Amino acid sequence: MRTYQKVIVSILGVLVIMVAAVTGYGMKVLGDANKAVDTISQQVNRTTKKREVAVNFGDKDPFSILLLGVDTGALGRKDHGRSDSMMVVTVNPAEEQTTIVSLDRDILSDMLDGVTFDKLNHAYAYGDVELAMDVVEKLVDVPIDHYVMMNMQGLRDLIDAVGGIEVDNKIDFTLEKVHVPAGKITLDGKTGLAYARMRKDDPEGDIGRQRRQREVIAKIVDKLISLDSVSNYQKILKAVEKNSRTDLVWDQMLNIVTNYYPAFENIEQAQLEGQGEQINGIYYQILGVNELLKVQNLLKEQLGLPTNEELEIDPQFQYSINGFIGNQFYDDRDYSSQENSAESFYEQ
Repeated sequence: MRTYQKVIVSILGVLVIMVAAVTGYGMKVLGDANKAVDTISQQVNRTTKKREVAVNFGDKDPFSILLLGVDTGALGRKDHGRSDSMMVVTVNPAEEQTTIVSLDRDILSDMLDGVTFDKLNHAYAYGDVELAMDVVEKLVDVPIDHYVMMNMQGLRDLIDAVGGIEVDNKIDFTLEKVHVPAGKITLDGKTGLAYARMRKDDPEGDIGRQRRQREVIAKIVDKLISLDSVSNYQKILKAVEKNSRTDLVWDQMLNIVTNYYPAFENIEQAQLEGQGEQINGIYYQILGVNELLKVQNLLKEQLGLPTNEELEIDPQFQYSINGFIGNQFYDDRDYSSQENSAESFYEQ
């Protein structure tokens, strides 16, 4: 599945419900939400290498979440799966901004065993959430503080739980016998899942699909933040607890609700993409040095971290046998300009 970054939504669903509980449903909702969080909480056996001191939600530190959409849970798929959707989300309460950066699943990435370079989405298959977080952390060069994972069925259930989402679909298509017409339409869980998964009929391929995935996230978040969604809180919680997991615990979520909520109302989106290349007969996305640097600096700015003027490359990967820097990147630097800021990098 390529969309289950509907993940931030799973957290936001719980968070929004808790906020609404204060005014609407009281302790009943808080109790149900607490149980749901206990169900989905699963800690990871890793610590970010990019921070000396862990994020303190009480102090309103900016933080990051890796969103993983796993291609299991629906359409008869029950295996471990791969994280065919991956997004890095940064939340900055001082700026009242959330940033979502989509990562192409085919990005050639270091699997951190000293020898293996493979597609980014294989990290989850090789080493579950822990390796996925470590591989992404090295790639984007910012701390990955937490994760949220959701499967296909979770997205479908969540869209239904919020009463559907409205989109302006540009491409009339049918995916696995599910027809999604062009135009301004309301998607339910079934059609919404297809809308987020479709790739082959989109002229932009994975890039177009990832754009639709981010759109779905934003639409669900809008619904979750609205008061109308609170009446469906039990459906939302059910969608979350059956099909997702996270290392965030109840107290952390309460702090996020208290200190970060306005940031979720301002979501900026960006895309990390490279160029397609065949290596040993296998398709990969190869990232440009400058493109990756821009994304790294964008995320660092959002997390309040120092930016870099040049991409840092491990000395052992400085030289390439196939024309790419470190067998992983190509040189897209503009030598007529040294400007590497993240300004105007956001999608319009």
